[in-house]
Amino acid sequence: MLELTGLHKTYGKSVKAVDDLDLTVNKGEIFGFIGPNGAGKTTTIKMITGIINPDSGSIKVNGISLNADPLGAKQQIGFVPDTPSMFLRLKGIEYLNFMGDMYSVSTADRQARIEHLAKEFDLTRVLADPIQSYSHGMRQKIIVIGVLLHQPPVWIMDEPMTGLDPRSSFTLKQMMREHADLGNTVFFSTHVLEVAEKLCTRVAIINKGRILFCGGMESMREHFRTHASLENIFLELTSDAE
Repeated sequence: MLELTGLHKTYGKSVKAVDDLDLTVNKGEIFGFIGPNGAGKTTTIKMITGIINPDSGSIKVNGISLNADPLGAKQQIGFVPDTPSMFLRLKGIEYLNFMGDMYSVSTADRQARIEHLAKEFDLTRVLADPIQSYSHGMRQKIIVIGVLLHQPPVWIMDEPMTGLDPRSSFTLKQMMREHADLGNTVFFSTHVLEVAEKLCTRVAIINKGRILFCGGMESMREHFRTHASLENIFLELTSDAE
């Protein structure tokens, strides 16, 4: 569960990246966070994961305050960033073992999870190769595997399908659905609105740091009195907000 209250972040003297944002993402939800470039999505995600600090407001992850207990809150999170930045000279298996060490995953659990996830994402044959030899999509896959090793209850993903081939993208979407069905939380940003419409329990549309709408597709259509797709509603909302 994520609880964001009064989040505010300004860059420089006047650029409001996130403007008094309130949002609750419940257990068992796949929550889509969508908006145009520069809307505040990545800034919000960086605050949730503790990469940057908000100017004001509070963040709780499964009831744990990120401000009061940052390590406790971060242990609840698995974070997939929008770019696969990593230690390129490490071999794939070395990187995964490093991630396992970071989150105190036992040797037995680690081996079983690496074997399973590498097979799911078709990376088994390259785990002994250096990451610098991987394609962009392969690097994205190894990051996802590393994030999931400690089985975090809250998944935070910033454009997680970017660079993935169709099969791996399908596998990740299945994993997201299964994770939420077990009572966990998935929060992800995406520009692929069809994916958000089909996969998400609820979505939030953000523009210029403010939430324009938050809810399920049916409630969204009822609110706007339309049978339009999420794409059309999104374009109308963000156009009006310009």
